[in-house]
Amino acid sequence: MTGLRTRLERNGLSLFFGVIFIAAIAGQAVSGVALFNETQISAGLAPISLVDYVTTSAFAVDVTENWQSEFLQFLLYIVATVFFLQRGSPESKALDEAGRESDEDQLVAEFATADSPRWARARGWRLSVYSRSLSLVMGSIFFLSWLAQSITGSVAYSEEQMRDLQDPVTWTEYLRLPDFWSRTLQNWQSEFLAVASMVLLSIYLRERGSPESKPVGTPHEATGVEG
Repeated sequence: MTGLRTRLERNGLSLFFGVIFIAAIAGQAVSGVALFNETQISAGLAPISLVDYVTTSAFAVDVTENWQSEFLQFLLYIVATVFFLQRGSPESKALDEAGRESDEDQLVAEFATADSPRWARARGWRLSVYSRSLSLVMGSIFFLSWLAQSITGSVAYSEEQMRDLQDPVTWTEYLRLPDFWSRTLQNWQSEFLAVASMVLLSIYLRERGSPESKPVGTPHEATGVEG
């Protein structure tokens, strides 16, 4: 029992967000099918079950359009913080550390320790890939989510078109329609605003005990300092 409790404590952050993610997507499905069925009934069509709804393009496009924007946010944040600095923000590196940093600073190749990941101790393509693995994976998830959004969005849009007795569209046609770009950009702008707010507000505001905040007594101009 003690071992289980220890594992739960050591993985508390991922477990917490995993649980609230499942709760949120379940809530989205329940409220989404209710809204979907209202539209179905008003159009003179039969309502569908929750199980059927979560397999529809309408549900899939709503999920994937949020996923792609979130992963784009973190992709840009990860890469931008390598090169760009913000005086006074704990979200920024120290003002003299812009760039990829030296092998010694990054503990790679001959500077690696015995506990370093195996690919960090290597040279050549393995070190190059591993040194960028976080952005590569985040970028891949973003691209796949955006692709899924475009495909499911085109299906959902075509279904609405046919309900209104209009012609459906192809995937390539949908990519040029305002519906696709409206769905995409309304999520992007909110993500960019949230990141910019976090970077700037963390200069002057504090959250005691959080690594995303500077220590409460740290001066505003202190940069790259975490609590």
